[in-house]
Amino acid sequence: MTTCARLVRLCLLGFALVAAMPARAADVVNIGTTFSITDLPFFISQSRGYFKQEGIEVNFVNFDSAARMIAPLASGDIDGAAGGPSAGLYNAIARNIGVRIVADKSATPPGRHSQTLLVRKELIASGRVKTLADLKGLRVASAAPGSSAMGTLARIYKQTGLQESDIDRVYMGFPQQIAALQNGAADVAFPTEPFATEAVRRGYAVAFMTDDQIYPGHQISVMIYSDRFRTQRKEVALRFMRAYLRGVRAQNASIIDGKLAGKDAEEFVSLIAENTPVKDRDLLHSLRFSYSSDDGSVNIGSLEEDFEVFKAEGLIEGKMTVREALDPSFAEAASRDLATVK
Repeated sequence: MTTCARLVRLCLLGFALVAAMPARAADVVNIGTTFSITDLPFFISQSRGYFKQEGIEVNFVNFDSAARMIAPLASGDIDGAAGGPSAGLYNAIARNIGVRIVADKSATPPGRHSQTLLVRKELIASGRVKTLADLKGLRVASAAPGSSAMGTLARIYKQTGLQESDIDRVYMGFPQQIAALQNGAADVAFPTEPFATEAVRRGYAVAFMTDDQIYPGHQISVMIYSDRFRTQRKEVALRFMRAYLRGVRAQNASIIDGKLAGKDAEEFVSLIAENTPVKDRDLLHSLRFSYSSDDGSVNIGSLEEDFEVFKAEGLIEGKMTVREALDPSFAEAASRDLATVK
């Protein structure tokens, strides 16, 4: 056998051995979420194989609120989560529970709202409520103390001269807010979509103002990593961020005037209908979506403003700053990597 023939035979044998080797197992990543319409970038990255291309298998774990994600993040049962930058999150970090804000999830630049200030229809029809100042004496429902709605209310106080004592604050989940508007248990509510649009459609309330009008640029929700994920699985965490931001960019490319109306709109409406309780396609086409930044950057000024509101309400325990809660390195690195992808 000639030397050339032996080399060819060795190469073929090498290719056969490589082909016979088992494929490398995907890295499993567990992410906590509430399966809302703002999770569309997740659904896109899963459906289009962006996570798979990064060698990741993502398990999405459903929670009824972001507050319930903190304990499993600390224990390592989930690696990351999508939720609000709440007082509870900051208190967890102050107690050295290993979590950090790593990227944007949703915000409200002008024209891209997240929550809608709804007023009971009877109060509008009677002329009782004409301006934000007319909220005085009314019962206002929001999701929870120390949530983003508290920052929006603080802006209303500043703009109108109202005091906290001028309104009656009550706390309940978004579906319960709609029921409360219907039966008169609440006069005003701050639901997110699709609950706001559904309440208006049913005639329970009037969309009085959106949060991008009251508080433009408000940082509503964020991506959170556990410290174990950030430090012990750093390379996997970066790969997850790259895939997530690809989903964000695909979503943004299909949003026109705040609505899903681009070339991929039908695909994305189907993904939301498949993965969330919202099945009404006409409703999904009519919704205005909040904004997610292409590079994952958060509005630090908004986070700090809300943090001061939480402190003034006595909801922050211990000493810390918002910047201590941030780790933007993964979003920054992922954006640099994606800049080289054509």
